Amino acid sequence: MENLLRPLIVVGGSVVLTLVIGWATDFLLRKADERHHETPLWGLLRRGRIPYQLLLCAALLRGLYDEAQLLESRREGIGQALTLILIGSAAWLVIRIASAIVETSYTRYANARAHRDPARVRRVRTQVTLIMRVVSAIVGVVAAASMLLTFPAFRAAGASLLASAGILGIVAGVAAQSTLSNMFAGFQIAFGDMVRIGDTVVVDGEWGTVEEITLTFLTVRTWDERRITMPVSYFTSKPFENWSRGTPQMTGTVFWHVDHTAPVDAMREKLRDILRQCPAWDGRAYDLSVTDTTPNTMQVRALVTAKDADDIWTVRVTVREQMLGWLADEHPYALPRVNTADAILSPSQSQNGHRPSQDGVPHQQRRFHGTSRTER
Repeated sequence: MENLLRPLIVVGGSVVLTLVIGWATDFLLRKADERHHETPLWGLLRRGRIPYQLLLCAALLRGLYDEAQLLESRREGIGQALTLILIGSAAWLVIRIASAIVETSYTRYANARAHRDPARVRRVRTQVTLIMRVVSAIVGVVAAASMLLTFPAFRAAGASLLASAGILGIVAGVAAQSTLSNMFAGFQIAFGDMVRIGDTVVVDGEWGTVEEITLTFLTVRTWDERRITMPVSYFTSKPFENWSRGTPQMTGTVFWHVDHTAPVDAMREKLRDILRQCPAWDGRAYDLSVTDTTPNTMQVRALVTAKDADDIWTVRVTVREQMLGWLADEHPYALPRVNTADAILSPSQSQNGHRPSQDGVPHQQRRFHGTSRTER
């Protein structure tokens, strides 16, 4: 009877004790989270309750397994399995605790500087993400190595493995040259402040926002919800546009090709009225100038400003659309036209009696050309 109850008491007691300690720890963390709303640390630590309970249970069973005298023939194998579970759950718990601490530090920093220095916040977010990936990788490698060293065969082969580590390292370095270069490029991006999560960039003619940065690749979300994934070494070896570098404020341009008779002063006043009705315009500056001419048209450029890349796009399309609509309704003669067609005179020309002839050439101009030919 004692041989039957002892294993049940040891195993059952370990499980019950694990559940009780786990519930008590989670209760304390929940109470601490309710009292301290200014920090998310206690709520984040609750994410580790599963590896925490698994670690407790494995530790209790591993320590009391000799007293249980259960499955004596399988004693060594079960002890080995419990040791592996103990190492794995410990590594899992360490990663969760490190993630909670790092995330809490970043949240406090972001809340303090989100309005004053958003670019700095995005930079720290990129660094924190890469640091957590490195920490997770290091803990995972150490845990895997510890698991392997629990096997006697691996301990015996340790000396030979260390002796050949130099040759294997050279071979691995040559074989993984591209991967290693991407990893070093990832560190360079994270701590060199070249590009950050949330930055607006233009890469290979594609406009988008940096969504994810890892040690080996970077993901850009385009305006039409596509995802462009490329190696991080691209950003250290090729030029690209970072619209969020420095301050997020931007100046945009809008171009029109209009007739030479277009009312530039009236267009400048209309631009001012359009911007005043556009919420995306930040009110810093605007301008409208003639920047180029051709035999048939002239190029008019408008400069507008906005607080970030998204708003500058809104301002540009709004100004372009409303200005064209206003020209079509109020000044149709200002739109580009084919020279062989009958011209639509401006109001000032109509009041002066300049009317086109049937072939589209004004009578005054026809008389001038005729006189010139006669004199010649």
